[in-house]
Amino acid sequence: MTTPLPSWPPRSTDRRTTAPYVAVPREPLDPARTGRRWVRRRARGMTADAAAAALDVARFDARQNSRFEDLAGDERGQAELGEWERITRLLVGATPGTVYDPDADDVVRAELAADAAAGAAREAELREAMRIAARADELQALRELHALDQAEPRTGDEAVRDELTRRAGGFIQDDIDAWLARALATHLGHYRDPAACEEAVASLLTSPVLAHAALLAELLRLVPGADVHQLAFAARLATTEPEAAGDLAAFLTRARTEAH
Repeated sequence: MTTPLPSWPPRSTDRRTTAPYVAVPREPLDPARTGRRWVRRRARGMTADAAAAALDVARFDARQNSRFEDLAGDERGQAELGEWERITRLLVGATPGTVYDPDADDVVRAELAADAAAGAAREAELREAMRIAARADELQALRELHALDQAEPRTGDEAVRDELTRRAGGFIQDDIDAWLARALATHLGHYRDPAACEEAVASLLTSPVLAHAALLAELLRLVPGADVHQLAFAARLATTEPEAAGDLAAFLTRARTEAH
């Protein structure tokens, strides 16, 4: 009996999170915009009479298409008809002999400016997604090396937390949450900025993380020399009973202020 050869490459037994995926934002498909652009290319150099003739053809096509159920709601055809009507009105109201020039059309200029702004926004979104993915890789590597505490949180790491949760199929990353809570409680990294703390409390972090941070901050004020790792029970309480942890933090805050 022969021994089966080992598989190659060898199978890994380590559990890994899902590989990062960055969705590339693209310009959405818009049949109406495609139709308007096609009309403008056709209309370039047309006089008012030529545009009016093209409008008659577009109206005829629209009447023909209305007879067919699958063409009656054609967005591109309706947009083309509307654009021919607009260009015709523009030329009729212009100086006699004027020909259509898309480059001088205020409506076209406004659309191009809006398209440029939307394109810049998509590029910024892609850059941010790539930054989040790269930072998530970095934090994941530190976790595997048990060296997460050596890092300080940066601006945007709250979104990185969400990315790591997504990679894990929705599983909450307790160590990441504890890392963020400790940083918020002790004002590490970008949490040295009060504005960053306010933003994190207002909208960026979950209630268990905020409750953990609040409770941890009060415990450290109560016992200044304590090591945050000695207060791991605060994380367990905040995870299982975030409302109770928040109430306890508020109680300790009130007791401290009244004592002074």
